[in-house]
Amino acid sequence: MLIATKSTFLFLIFYSLCINAFSQLGDKKNVFTHADTLRGSNGIYRQKWDVLHYDITVEPDYNNKTIVGKNTMQFYDNGAQLMQIDLQEPMILDSVMDKGIPYKFRREKNVYWLEYRDSSVMDKIKAGVHSLTFYFHGKPREAIRPPWDGGWIWKKDKNNNPWMTVACQGLGASVWYPCKDIQSDKPDSGATLRMIVPDSLVAIGNGRLTDKKQMGNGKMLYTYNVKNTINNYCIVPYIGKYINFSEKYLGLKGSLDMNYWVMDYNLEKAKKQFTDAPKMMKAFEYWFGPYPFYEDGYQLIEAPHLGMEHQSAVAYGNGFKMGYAGRDLSGTGEGLKWDFIIVHESGHEWFANSICTKDIADMWIHEGFTNYSETLFTEYYWGKNAGETYVEGIRKNILNDDPIIGPYGVNKEGSSDMYYKGANMIHLIRQITNDDKKFRDLLIALNKTFYHKTVTTIEIEEFISSFLKLSLQGIFDQYLRTTKIPLLQYKTDRKKVEYRWTDNVSNLVLPIKISLDTTGNIQQWITPSANWKKLKTGKRYDGKTFTVNKNFYVFTQNKLQKKVSN
Repeated sequence: MLIATKSTFLFLIFYSLCINAFSQLGDKKNVFTHADTLRGSNGIYRQKWDVLHYDITVEPDYNNKTIVGKNTMQFYDNGAQLMQIDLQEPMILDSVMDKGIPYKFRREKNVYWLEYRDSSVMDKIKAGVHSLTFYFHGKPREAIRPPWDGGWIWKKDKNNNPWMTVACQGLGASVWYPCKDIQSDKPDSGATLRMIVPDSLVAIGNGRLTDKKQMGNGKMLYTYNVKNTINNYCIVPYIGKYINFSEKYLGLKGSLDMNYWVMDYNLEKAKKQFTDAPKMMKAFEYWFGPYPFYEDGYQLIEAPHLGMEHQSAVAYGNGFKMGYAGRDLSGTGEGLKWDFIIVHESGHEWFANSICTKDIADMWIHEGFTNYSETLFTEYYWGKNAGETYVEGIRKNILNDDPIIGPYGVNKEGSSDMYYKGANMIHLIRQITNDDKKFRDLLIALNKTFYHKTVTTIEIEEFISSFLKLSLQGIFDQYLRTTKIPLLQYKTDRKKVEYRWTDNVSNLVLPIKISLDTTGNIQQWITPSANWKKLKTGKRYDGKTFTVNKNFYVFTQNKLQKKVSN
């Protein structure tokens, strides 16, 4: 997902309060409802059936901003009786069928309760693989300020042609099609997306084009198929006056198809700008291991919004500019050396699309690692010091307003600090690992172990700690579960230095590098605690100098001067 600026967050807080929006970035809703629990928890009516495949057909009406469609859902049934099917108002579920047999259902706001088994069919439906087809229509919620508020996007390109797509992370895919709208149950066997559009336009979906058929009456049917498991919110159509160019990338798993789709008038700009895409692939395969979706290829698709990590079909709307729409989020100059949307949103292919959290309360796993991928990309091409400069620079965007981990079971993410603070926590863990090869091995092992899996924070914490053989629980507790940054207090004189932690969790074990040398070149490790510790100094010590290595995101306070810095 995209990073937003502080002004964006302030706007979103106001916006969400005004329209009672669903939980998105900036939403400060504190009181949760029954509807939030239904949306965000793996309730009993979601538990006895596992989604295997979605086969979605959609036909949009641009002029009326409506859609009509169907979704054939294949699932493994293990005795489900009442099934929770998510479809947000004002969308309407028309019917549910299986082999011509209709099923009964009733609505509760954004949920339909489907009577899959009742007393008359209890013994007739055996456990195993089954399918249901859901027919739906309506005027889906329109995204006013995508991608930060979700829904369908109805725009026109520069030449006044219709341009349509969807952005719905957080809000959920059920904003436009009926599904099991929870991240912990991704369709194991992927998805098929069929789009019926005017034959003057082109439709693109996730994965690969498997069929293109003239329907008559000036309409065309495009069919795309995804072989790999995929998040519901990542399944999106792109419909517009697109033109394509492509290349083959020789990667860790062989030849990878890389397809690029843009408006025809942007073709030359895109050919120049999209050279960052194979550069991204090379850097991230070095750091994270193979691109997770070779079978489905990689697509970068111009979109009428800034961008989103739609699996194998990344949305691009950065205006063919370097940085974040021409700005450097680090303020250091390093972020203007590459296209932010290409790097960040593609980084999500590893963290969010392959390794996915069961609950969006743990979304720091998506955003923290992907934000840190920007540092790793910078380091790969411009050196370690450039990467360190970048990750230090983004600290100015940290708010420390709320914990990074949000409340569970209510479809609510934590603080936006999951981006910048999450990245700096990962960078800090890299420092105390004190072995760049081992740290890279960790990133590759994470992607190998949790390849295409849904995870929890606890699983990731335990894996990292075990792999690195370090006591990291206190660091995770400090940076993910509190808003406090460890404060290193110190006192100096010519004979000794005294130091201790404050604002720290009780189990914090955080060794850091300091320097008592005015040049900063002579560094040593210390492991502070909540109690004052003493460090003897050499004869040449000036009695004043005390600096913490820039790679450690901590605050410092000279107890003699009462000055705090970081």
